[in-house]
Amino acid sequence: MQTLAKLLILLFIGTLSAQDQYTNGMKKAFQLWNDQKPVEAANLFERIAMAEQDNWLPYYYVAQINTISSFGEKDLEKLSKQLGKAKEFIDLAKAISPNNPEILVQEAMINTAWIAFDGATYGMTLSGKNAQLYEKALQIAPENPRVVFSKAEWDMGSARYFGKDTTPYCKDVERALELFANFNSETPFYPSWGKDRAEQVLEQCKS
Repeated sequence: MQTLAKLLILLFIGTLSAQDQYTNGMKKAFQLWNDQKPVEAANLFERIAMAEQDNWLPYYYVAQINTISSFGEKDLEKLSKQLGKAKEFIDLAKAISPNNPEILVQEAMINTAWIAFDGATYGMTLSGKNAQLYEKALQIAPENPRVVFSKAEWDMGSARYFGKDTTPYCKDVERALELFANFNSETPFYPSWGKDRAEQVLEQCKS
């Protein structure tokens, strides 16, 4: 009985230690990112992902950093490498957490980076996929502010491309900001981005 109790205590301590390592690693990765060191941050998130193979979040952040770094990139080889890694890691995240609206939005952002690089080449094939991804995310999580805002911004971009009025989507941006004010997740390191960008877009709606 004592042996069993000791084993349980050791197991408990080991679990706490692993949780501490994860928490400290994630905090350090976010700090690197905040310090304008995205490559170092992505590498650390990747190492955490390899150790936390049932946790979608570090995979998600590897994908997100590589995607953000791709906007404005002119070198096709570098862009392909970054977005290839982003897609690889978002697919791994999706395998861990299927039908996750945050992952669906991030997948759409990868497609958007390709379209932003060369709309003539990638717009036809990826625009339809993005519309499906945003629609699916909205069906799963209609109260998620990132889903509502990201879909609205995508719809605005599509309308602008075809010379249509973007005003109808401003109400969706307003709704997203209301949702941002009330959205909370109990999961540590859950995505929280989007509010600042939504505020900027809403200002553009008013101007």
